Amino acid sequence: QVHLVESGGGLVQAGGSLRLSCAASGSIWSGSVMGWARQAPDKERETIASITSSGDTRIADSVLGRFTISRERYQNTIFLQMDNLKLDDTAVYFCNLGQATNASPWKDYWGQGTQVTVSS
Repeated sequence: QVHLVESGGGLVQAGGSLRLSCAASGSIWSGSVMGWARQAPDKERETIASITSSGDTRIADSVLGRFTISRERYQNTIFLQMDNLKLDDTAVYFCNLGQATNASPWKDYWGQGTQVTVSS
């Protein structure tokens, strides 16, 4: 089992910055992929960033150039640095970890989410 805990959300003015953290614990394999998704009211969940155990990253076009994902590998912790925040970035942000093990196929785990609100 894997447990994810997010932190760092809050209220920020447009143009400001926030840094989200996600700490993973439990049975984590070396090939895991961690990332962030967000869900705004009345919208589908959107994957915005991911990072592999070797440090390869993917960033969604909607946040490219403004958001950066990083991973503290040996602590199984990831970060999402969000700069130049816009009103449309308001959403609940979820941490995700996906992995396959020698005993099970690929499985995704999710944190409880942290609210990010951008005000004008």
